[in-house]
Amino acid sequence: MEPSDLTTRRNGRQRRVPGASILSEHIGSMDRGETSSPEPEMEEEADSLIRSSDTENRRRHRVRPGIRGELGNILLLLFLYVLQGIPLGLAGSIPLILQSKSVSYKDQAFFSFVFWPFSLKLFWAPLVDALYFGRFGRRKSWLVPTQYLLGLFMLYLSTTVTSLLQSEEGPKVVTLTAVFFMLAFLAATQDIAVDGWALTMLSRENVGYASTCNSVGQTAGYFLGNVLFLALESAEFCNKYLRIVPKDTGIVTLPDFLFFWGVIFLVSTTLVAILKRENDHSRGRSNVPVETQGVTETYKLLFSIVKMPTVFTFCSLLLTAKIGFSAADAVTGLKLVEAGVPKEQLALLAVPMVPLQILLPVIISRYTAGPRPLDVFYKAFPFRLLIGLEFALLVWWTPHLKQEGGFPLYYYAIVLLSYALHQVALYSMYVACMAFHAKVSDPLIGGTYMTLLNTVTNLGGNWPSTVALWMVDPLTSKECHGAVGQSCSSSLEAGLCVKEGGVCVTTMDGYYVESVVCVVIGLLWWVWLGKRMRRLQEQSSSAWRCRVNQ
Repeated sequence: MEPSDLTTRRNGRQRRVPGASILSEHIGSMDRGETSSPEPEMEEEADSLIRSSDTENRRRHRVRPGIRGELGNILLLLFLYVLQGIPLGLAGSIPLILQSKSVSYKDQAFFSFVFWPFSLKLFWAPLVDALYFGRFGRRKSWLVPTQYLLGLFMLYLSTTVTSLLQSEEGPKVVTLTAVFFMLAFLAATQDIAVDGWALTMLSRENVGYASTCNSVGQTAGYFLGNVLFLALESAEFCNKYLRIVPKDTGIVTLPDFLFFWGVIFLVSTTLVAILKRENDHSRGRSNVPVETQGVTETYKLLFSIVKMPTVFTFCSLLLTAKIGFSAADAVTGLKLVEAGVPKEQLALLAVPMVPLQILLPVIISRYTAGPRPLDVFYKAFPFRLLIGLEFALLVWWTPHLKQEGGFPLYYYAIVLLSYALHQVALYSMYVACMAFHAKVSDPLIGGTYMTLLNTVTNLGGNWPSTVALWMVDPLTSKECHGAVGQSCSSSLEAGLCVKEGGVCVTTMDGYYVESVVCVVIGLLWWVWLGKRMRRLQEQSSSAWRCRVNQ
């Protein structure tokens, strides 16, 4: 890498976090009109007027070109977002696989750090926006190497994942966490590059399709890497629904799946690197204002925003608001697998939720569009806490319904209904939060402001989930039955109990303790701090304006 090739540019856009889109912040500031050339001579001026007239006539016949002229770019964006969702879906399937191998909840907590990178993108997004090879392309400078690394990591995992999951000492959770954390980090970096490229790859008339490609592509990729993989990997599911002659393994194995997508990553990245060129802004394709502030200025701006009293208070509330839901959100699914629910059946329950997840934001936004969106957040809060208690009751009830052939159909209907109610409460709070973020963000620095608030919102969900998983084992009490003088207070003592012919029996499951404690904490937060959050809506707009711009 020669110093002359490494170009440093000013960072003109900030990244969004998953679950929230700030694309409109950038779309509103875009101007893709053609640039005009200097006019030193009268002849050139006349020629320019003629060309301008011709261009205007063409524009009158083509006010809105639609997607046909840019269908290739849209399909490329969609494909890149699908690739992004694959490692995320795989990472989401690993906890279910680990749970079926009876790992400890401390191991599950350690693996949960894999899901943190998408909530921390803000900290390295300015670097991705600012450092690149000018001759290779601003976004391709990051997209190509990150996707190559994703492909290589998948190929490496395809040769080692079996030994990591099936070693004699049990699954090697630390190594699995390190590898999948790198996959998530690279996918988050790829997301930064693809989102930035989407704003310049598409014309102003079609740039709105970028958010559609994002949501559809990432959802499809996650579905392929999670739901479809778990179904095809399950011998029980394949023998029941897809095979005539039963076999001991599924149609697809995890090494095969990783190898296939590793090859896809490498081949597709090579084709993009060779065949796809980025738009050159200097040649008149667009006037997108991509250079507004440097990397150092961006970090200073973030610090200035956080120091504001209203923002600091709001961020503190966001970081603590989801403690009450942590046990229900992070542990319930794993407990259902532990109780005997097939992991592939649990994953397939997400399929009928897709239409609901599409409709809910549209419906809820009607109630959050006014001046007090956090009122919806406040009203949905206690209902989500109650659903957490219902989840605990469902986990307790599950073993009593298990039959020789599995679980009855009405059980899955109840689980599906419970999950649907949970989604209603979750989306009510989520949409309300996003609406308030948009309402209070300083319009002069809207992208940076929104991304900061969205990052804090996601961190407020990540750290309680990790802690909830970590605390399940310490809060669980077990006794050794059938072996005198033995106990089950540790894994070593549990092994001695089994060796002496006994069995460890759970007398108090830490999940139920956590569920009650979390609901109590959540109620206290709702009564004490929830009202304080609602009062933030009464602050004047000047209280949310960054002093850097005053």
